[in-house]
Amino acid sequence: MKLYCIAGEASGDLHGSNLIKALRHRAPEVQIRAWGGDLMSEAGAEVVKHYRELAFMGFVEVVKNLRTIFRNLELCKNDIRAFQPDVLVLIDYPGFNLRIARWAKAQGIRVVYYISPQIWAWHTSRVKQIRRDVDEMLVILPFEADFYKKHQVNVHFVGHPLLDALPEDGDVQKSEPPSIALLPGSRRQEVSRMLPTMLEASKYFPEYQFIIAASAALPMEWLETFTAAYPNVRLEQGRTYDIIRAARLAVVKSGTSTLETALLGTPEVVVYAGSPVSYAIARRLIQVKYISLVNLILDRPLVQELIQQDLNVENLRTAISDLLKKETQAHLQEGYKALRMVLGEKGASGRAADIILQQA
Repeated sequence: MKLYCIAGEASGDLHGSNLIKALRHRAPEVQIRAWGGDLMSEAGAEVVKHYRELAFMGFVEVVKNLRTIFRNLELCKNDIRAFQPDVLVLIDYPGFNLRIARWAKAQGIRVVYYISPQIWAWHTSRVKQIRRDVDEMLVILPFEADFYKKHQVNVHFVGHPLLDALPEDGDVQKSEPPSIALLPGSRRQEVSRMLPTMLEASKYFPEYQFIIAASAALPMEWLETFTAAYPNVRLEQGRTYDIIRAARLAVVKSGTSTLETALLGTPEVVVYAGSPVSYAIARRLIQVKYISLVNLILDRPLVQELIQQDLNVENLRTAISDLLKKETQAHLQEGYKALRMVLGEKGASGRAADIILQQA
């Protein structure tokens, strides 16, 4: 059996790698070719294009890089055509993957989409395209299954793969001196906009060691240009979960990391700032009340969100001070317990692999 997988971001690489492990455990002979990252490669896929070359964030950035995006689409189609897979597995990354899905369906290739694009938040018109071009949609959030069923899409709720990827709770030793984790994202554009504010806020907490859990997709030399003037800030790569678990709290860029931080039990404030034009467009299109996955899943504002102009040094300083209070931490821990109950049991990657192989 031959599978072709496409992931265009760090989170997709993580979930893709666990899916590949589950597939190879069940069918060791399976051949897997992919666009993804180091984790998917380590899991046994032949990665032909790294997600570092694919990550463009925001409307303005996408427009600026249209030529590269269209060139990548043609490269991908040609590679799929040459490989002739039995199944195409698309992992999130909708701007690229939905275009590939339409083409692949026309070629007679079975298309499985693992981890839904957030079309329920904006661009709900895309559900018609998914119904037309995707054979099976494998979703990881309970409300996504209800959304797709309403639109007559062949959907399976498999559970959230982070429950498998995260380390067991065990006894967590908090760091000494006490630390605060900073997760500014994996793209240069977002790091450039948010990290300076995080670093300025660190000046107000000299008794804490601030540790940037740096994405492997970003060069350390470039990140060091931001941190040189901050003696209580340290850069680390490759230890994100350890850093989050050992921290008293975390400042986290909106995305999968907000859910990871909550499931690891660390108090957090969620931040996001995009380009003014991209944000103005997004405000007109987005149809959800919250930006963080934690609040979206619980459908209530458990974790504080600082978005766009609200992400400034004074607001972040206040948010960090509040997270250091025992009563705030106790409130968050109760919410985190409820979050785990909503997400269900472990085993998402295995259930997804079973569906992919059973239908082959």
